[in-house]
Amino acid sequence: MQQTTSYPIGTPGQPWGDVERAQWRARQVRQRSHADDVAMRVEASRDRFDIETYGLLDAGGRNYPLLAIRNRDWNPALPIGVVTGGVHGYETSGIEGALEFFEQSAGNYAGRLNLLVVPCVSPWGYEHVQRWNIDAIDPNRSFRAGSPARESAALVALLAPLRGSVLVHVDLHETTDTDESEFRPALAARDGVAFEPGGIPDGFYLVDDSERPQPAFQQAVIAAVERVTHIAPADANSQMIGSPVVAHGVIEYPVETLGLCAGITGARYVTTTEVYPDSPRTTPVECNAAQVASIVAALDYALAHR
Repeated sequence: MQQTTSYPIGTPGQPWGDVERAQWRARQVRQRSHADDVAMRVEASRDRFDIETYGLLDAGGRNYPLLAIRNRDWNPALPIGVVTGGVHGYETSGIEGALEFFEQSAGNYAGRLNLLVVPCVSPWGYEHVQRWNIDAIDPNRSFRAGSPARESAALVALLAPLRGSVLVHVDLHETTDTDESEFRPALAARDGVAFEPGGIPDGFYLVDDSERPQPAFQQAVIAAVERVTHIAPADANSQMIGSPVVAHGVIEYPVETLGLCAGITGARYVTTTEVYPDSPRTTPVECNAAQVASIVAALDYALAHR
């Protein structure tokens, strides 16, 4: 794995200002189409689901609809399940997994669960294969009131009426080699701090909420995903990405305190998935299937343990 020790933008030790952010933005290249890859698939399900445009993102001269999918006949008496993908637009299996879930499996929960699926929180990031949004802000540290990340603020507003009523929330992510070769060096440069090389876990893992852990729930998801793909082992320090491994394939973060997407619903059962698509032991199809398996396992466990 390539380990970058410097970044081509900014002065070491000095946080970026407007000039550096503009330089970074000028380096970003549109590589794929949210309209073709995501919006078209969402629209194709309109005969079976209710489609909501909960915001319109103006970024880089393009207008991106922020799309959410709900089941028909929303029943206030039923529990609510939320699935979010594409908080980091470059994490492809998160978007694909959310799309495949509602295309293939969402109908299985009719009459048992109200479902809200947001397949691509950050469409500009999706098109530019980027972790940050166009303003060089990480949406997944920005899910709070008054967020400077417009994508995050829009999702917070969408989910605010449901807060406290959500039973289960699954947020779909990836950890990739580019985290270490590009995105962490960029973060260090942006913030004017030294880049400290780390490691990338080889395999799937989960992030639980350290402030309200649900270990049995997390292990039920791990067990389901393990039938699809391999689970990441702990490193020599019994950690993954600098955090202690608390159980097979599980680490913990204080998700609401950190402004992470998994913290905004207040759900009893929350998890953040992390797929490793760069492993020689997996394929894109398998990565997508792991995301779908994690959603299904999470919903099934939550319904069985209400």
